[in-house]
Amino acid sequence: MSQPLASLSLDLDNRWSYMKTHGDEGWEAFPSYLDIVVPRVLELLAERNLRITFFVVGQDAVLEANRPALRSIADAGHEIGNHSFHHEPWLHLYSREQIDEELRRTEDALAAATGQRPTGFRGPGFSFSDDVLQVLAERGYRYDASTFPTFLGPLARMYYFFTARLSSEQQEEREQLFGRFSEGFRSLRPYAWTSVAPEIVELPVTTMPVSKVPIHASYLLYLARFSRPLARAYFAAALTLCRLLRVEPSILLHPLDFLGSDDGVGLEFFPAMDKPATWKVEVVSHALDQLQSRFEVVAMDDHAAAARRRLGMTVGADAVTPQVSSV
Repeated sequence: MSQPLASLSLDLDNRWSYMKTHGDEGWEAFPSYLDIVVPRVLELLAERNLRITFFVVGQDAVLEANRPALRSIADAGHEIGNHSFHHEPWLHLYSREQIDEELRRTEDALAAATGQRPTGFRGPGFSFSDDVLQVLAERGYRYDASTFPTFLGPLARMYYFFTARLSSEQQEEREQLFGRFSEGFRSLRPYAWTSVAPEIVELPVTTMPVSKVPIHASYLLYLARFSRPLARAYFAAALTLCRLLRVEPSILLHPLDFLGSDDGVGLEFFPAMDKPATWKVEVVSHALDQLQSRFEVVAMDDHAAAARRRLGMTVGADAVTPQVSSV
């Protein structure tokens, strides 16, 4: 390749999952915006000839109303990743048996809805644990993408709690939402989890090299509310640092990066939801153009395969196929 590698992924958190984590009523009816946001995102990606990874929640895949949107993602050639079944950011509190069931149910639901069985995982709210990693390895996953190396996790969690309607018990469940301060010391580069067998590769969500402040699209939108030139310069500086320090960025998107106040989905607590959708799409589109001008942008599975080769991870591990459960 003429340019260094970068990957792009979208956590397909649905409207109900944001409401659930935020403590809002009515999430149990599973309100959805997938029929609005998925065509919008697919069009933008097709214009740029980009293949990315969509991390999909199992609960959405079992609902017939969501299946056309999810199938269209797979039909467009994008990778489908596992984003848990219930989208609970306290996955680290689950037992091994609960984790295994969570992954299995999602695998079955995604296979039925999209025709793809996932080989990559991202925990909701960047939730992970040693047990999660071990179960991923046992089930044949190639990579995990749940780490978020930033020192600002506790600050983001504090703000989230301030805007949410959560009981003390619910806050305790979410005590690791966005990660601990110590997460900022984790590497930005892909690495192998050698504590599990077979080994799996970790693809961290990239933050600003050195300072470890966020650079994902939602944060850029937050900055753009004050100054769009500032947001562009900030992202350009991050990408320049990545190239200088040989960090292969893995950039994260969310559905609300493409939805605005004119879409009627609520969720005003999320960054820039007071802006129209066209404004947000313009900001994100420029960021993607910046990324493509500096890197060869691929989906997470291709990024993981390249990282495995570079890390010298065993051929035997690459030959493992995810466990197949009856659908």
